[in-house]
Amino acid sequence: MSELLLDAQDLARHYTVSRGLFRPKATVKALAGVSFTLAAKKTLAVVGESGCGKSTLARQLTLIEPPTRGSLKIDGTDAASADKATLKRLRQRVQMVFQNPFASLNPRKTVATTLAEPLLINAPLSAAERKERVEALAAKVGLRPEHLRRYPHMFSGGQRQRIAIARAMILNPGIVVADEPVSALDVSIQAQILNLFMDLQDEFGTGYVFISHNLSVVEHVADEVMVMYLGAAVEIGEKKRLFAAPLHPYTRALMSATPALRKADRRERIVIHGELPSPLQPPSGCTFHKRCPLAVPRCIAEVPQLREVDGRRVACHVV
Repeated sequence: MSELLLDAQDLARHYTVSRGLFRPKATVKALAGVSFTLAAKKTLAVVGESGCGKSTLARQLTLIEPPTRGSLKIDGTDAASADKATLKRLRQRVQMVFQNPFASLNPRKTVATTLAEPLLINAPLSAAERKERVEALAAKVGLRPEHLRRYPHMFSGGQRQRIAIARAMILNPGIVVADEPVSALDVSIQAQILNLFMDLQDEFGTGYVFISHNLSVVEHVADEVMVMYLGAAVEIGEKKRLFAAPLHPYTRALMSATPALRKADRRERIVIHGELPSPLQPPSGCTFHKRCPLAVPRCIAEVPQLREVDGRRVACHVV
């Protein structure tokens, strides 16, 4: 059995927002309570439309923000109740690759300086040891020695994302959170970057939380998939099962929108009507019931809980 790197239980993040001078403040439940685990050498893909809580989840996992409630265990240590010294150690174990490689790199620093900076801050290495590690990892991500002396503006989007991946891997983290890491790249480059992720995972045993709206990409890289809607998980399961027979109505609609070249792979199109509800005023019961073609009266009154159905967990009353 693989080593458990991450264990999130009822992880939630709420924000208090102002609605105007004469109106009371409101609470936005950006993350309403999600539970999942991540093992070494495994990839958990998190999917859902914009506003479902994917980026909020990424901030929780990378310890940028504390959770409102719930627990987040990294290597068995609960980050939610950890002191400053422990948090500093845990932050080295979780790194992030951002969506836009044009914005995530400092334009005033060479590639060598960018890659060496995490080592300078966190690792007790000599200058020679830092240089050796930077050169070795740069080679693993497909960068040549002369690239280390250059600045980010001198590279293409794909090369910049290779630099960003190298920066995330330089401390040999156990977990990498990748937030839409290929969506800003040309389609011809996406496959190269995805294969690089998978090669590094095989070599270092890293666990990935891969946030994406592109289900074709998810099908290529994921071991497990968590489908989110309005801050909550509606279906979690092994990739092959979930893609072969999605159970939640929202998951079915997402899958039906995925383009397929072969006619045999195409699904009957399921159209979701209406807009994503406001997290300031979420619907009662199941938050999907106003857009769901299968909704029954129970869906309006009762919040569905995740339960085991056909080898995965589904939050739906009618499945």
